[in-house]
Amino acid sequence: MAQHKNKLRNLAYNIKDKASVIVATLSIKRHVSSVRVRVLRATTHALTGPPSEDRIAAVLAVASSNNTSHLLPRVCIDALMDRLHRTGSATVALKCLFTLHNVVVKGPFTLKDQLAYYPSYGGHNFLNLSTFRDDSDLESLQLSDWVRWYAGVIEQSLTVSRILGYYLRYSSSSSSNTIQETNSLTLGTSNADLLYKIEALVAFLEQLGKVPESLQLQKKELVYEVVKLVGEDYRSVQREIVMRLEEMEGRMENLDVGEVSELVGYVKRMEECKEKLVMLFVNKGRNGGFWDLVRETKERGLKIKGEIEGKWLTVVVASKTAADSTRFNTNPFLEPGQTSPVPLTSFAFATVR
Repeated sequence: MAQHKNKLRNLAYNIKDKASVIVATLSIKRHVSSVRVRVLRATTHALTGPPSEDRIAAVLAVASSNNTSHLLPRVCIDALMDRLHRTGSATVALKCLFTLHNVVVKGPFTLKDQLAYYPSYGGHNFLNLSTFRDDSDLESLQLSDWVRWYAGVIEQSLTVSRILGYYLRYSSSSSSNTIQETNSLTLGTSNADLLYKIEALVAFLEQLGKVPESLQLQKKELVYEVVKLVGEDYRSVQREIVMRLEEMEGRMENLDVGEVSELVGYVKRMEECKEKLVMLFVNKGRNGGFWDLVRETKERGLKIKGEIEGKWLTVVVASKTAADSTRFNTNPFLEPGQTSPVPLTSFAFATVR
């Protein structure tokens, strides 16, 4: 009975998708209709898998090099957002988000900029899916959790890129040129700026750590590909964090207690995400060096913080001792710490003449 119901629903979705494509092709503006058709074909209701590489490539090609106009990229992002906010299907919403994520990862700057400067200016919750819910069946209800989580990941990714001043790097190249280029991003940077950017990167890890409990849905090809693409973001953020933690470690001896406390707070927050992130990406062995650096930074920071506070305590105790000594010694002819002898004869035994 359930299988029959699913077949009927899939048939209805298939008809609906085809009808939407037909309606889009009837537009008078052929270039605009072509963009909308590409978006519709990339975001069908079928849960068989994510949009194919050809479908994604077709969407990204809207901003091809021979098209210098910003009109079509804007139409493309508007069409994706409209599709995302109008649908009640968790599958369609995930595919829209997956396509938008590909824009961030692989898209040309004209498309990325249209997304970054969407009417809400790419701010917190600009995808507006925090209340999304598809309760058509149990699987759709579970997929809704993934929709809300994935939207938060993309929002946080754009926030991080805006704070860093560039889009997250997706190249795993470790050439000397790349290393020199990344090192130049931290040299000469103020402690406050480094900490500000570390905080943004930590917030991204915290969003990843909010992954839904239904991890078994990764068996679905669509969810699997979503996690795989998010994993690229995760590795990029790790590289950004490592670069800044190493720089902060080199400055540790010269940080004030407030800066050390702030840094320790951030690495503690990272450690709180570790278990969920290892479960999600199943990469404990591959990222051992990252977590070792996080632990070492925390331990060294706590040690230096303790040393600074210990010096403060020594100064306070010494000052108090000196103050007490001064308070009880009012004889200007005595040295500090020297006491004045008390005469044995009291006024009670004095001879009155």
